[in-house]
Amino acid sequence: MRFKQQRSHTDMPDVNLVPMMDVLMTVLTFFIIVSMTLTGQRLLNVNLPQTDGTGAEADKANRASLTIGLNSDGQLLFEDRVITSNELAEMMVSFLTEYPDGVVLLKADRDLNYSQVAELLRTMRNIGGSRVSLAIEREAGS
Repeated sequence: MRFKQQRSHTDMPDVNLVPMMDVLMTVLTFFIIVSMTLTGQRLLNVNLPQTDGTGAEADKANRASLTIGLNSDGQLLFEDRVITSNELAEMMVSFLTEYPDGVVLLKADRDLNYSQVAELLRTMRNIGGSRVSLAIEREAGS
């Protein structure tokens, strides 16, 4: 004779954690990808020149920076608005006074004639000295 085994009320149900972990990993991956795309400051209509990444690493990454753009039309940009060279000079002087270790980055469009970029860099270096740099974009493979 077979007796039915009665289940006691003290048995805990099994909880499968694998689906919950899959959802958490998916959400975590989403936030990582979104945060990585938002870390680089982009300027409107400026395509930076590229490099293979073999140069020196930017030790200036932890410093405060002022980013200036130069689009393909030769217009100066700050936070996606067009500025004049006088406004640039004023902004640089006030920024470098407030942040003595800060750097000024020029993001120039890769389609520009190099003489235009060199002339602006020369003007910026007259104001900021060695704290002025030209930004480049690494190739995707590096």
